[in-house]
Amino acid sequence: MWEARAVTGRGPELLEWARARAAELAGEPLRREFLRAAQDRVLVITWWDADPAAALPELPEPAPELVTRAVHRWRFESVAAVESADGF
Repeated sequence: MWEARAVTGRGPELLEWARARAAELAGEPLRREFLRAAQDRVLVITWWDADPAAALPELPEPAPELVTRAVHRWRFESVAAVESADGF
C-alpha cells in the first residue's frame, strides 16, 4: 500500500502521477486500485501473488513540490476476504 498527501489543490495531479508510475512498474500485480481521500490524499493498493517478504516493485517518491510529506508505505498479507450477498 502506497499513500501520499498532495500539496493543497494538487490531488488530481498526484493521482495522475501515481497512475502513470504504476503503469511503469516491473511486473504486473494481480490487482491495482487507486483511491483518493480528503486533504488531497492518494492511496494505491496492489495485490501480488508473492511471499510477503518478497522484493516487489514499489511506486517511487513524487517530486517534493507535489507532496506535503514523504510517502507512507505498508505491506499487508491477506488473511480473509468477505463479500456481501449482492457482491459488494
